[in-house]
Amino acid sequence: MLTAWPEIVLAAVAILILLGYHIHLAYRVRTAPLKTSIGLTNRLRRDWVKTVMTERRDLLAVQTLRNWVMASSFLASTAILIGLGLTSALFKTETISAASQALNFLGTKGQSLWLIKFMILMVDFFYAFFNFTLSIRYYNHASFAINVPTSVDPVVTHEAVADMINHGTTHYTLGMRGYYLAVPFTLWIFGPTWLLVGTIILVIVLYKLDRTA
Repeated sequence: MLTAWPEIVLAAVAILILLGYHIHLAYRVRTAPLKTSIGLTNRLRRDWVKTVMTERRDLLAVQTLRNWVMASSFLASTAILIGLGLTSALFKTETISAASQALNFLGTKGQSLWLIKFMILMVDFFYAFFNFTLSIRYYNHASFAINVPTSVDPVVTHEAVADMINHGTTHYTLGMRGYYLAVPFTLWIFGPTWLLVGTIILVIVLYKLDRTA
């Protein structure tokens, strides 16, 4: 049981770092949105929707939304394929990878924990798939609504359409976070030390990407 403590402590520290960073990011998005890339792009998309609907630039709107749908479809397909691949790998665990054991310095080397790590990684990709499919749903709704003049249906306002698109991009962002989290979770297979190192590097990279000032 004692040999499991380094694994528990290092994994807990990594998870707390990830949670702490994203709680801080959510707070910044709410209190100072223009200082974050998420808040700034949300505002720019609102301005874009207003311009497109006011100037009736329907072709531009359809092409842009189509590109977003294609990107989400590709990433959703990739996520579900990887998730299903990991599922099949769970049934082929007669031997644990020699490489993962050789690089595991502080963690436990039991097969049960190794299977749990694979399951967490699998769930992560399913989470990404779910969010990308939701983003496709919102983009498809927006592609119809953005071409409806307000004079035809007063409910379809600039703000309403912008909310649809921003909901879609929120799920797109969450799906990408699932991909990013796959990096430290994959490293965890080789031991908790690699999980912690991967988490710290990931948070540093995300910090630079998520802030504008």
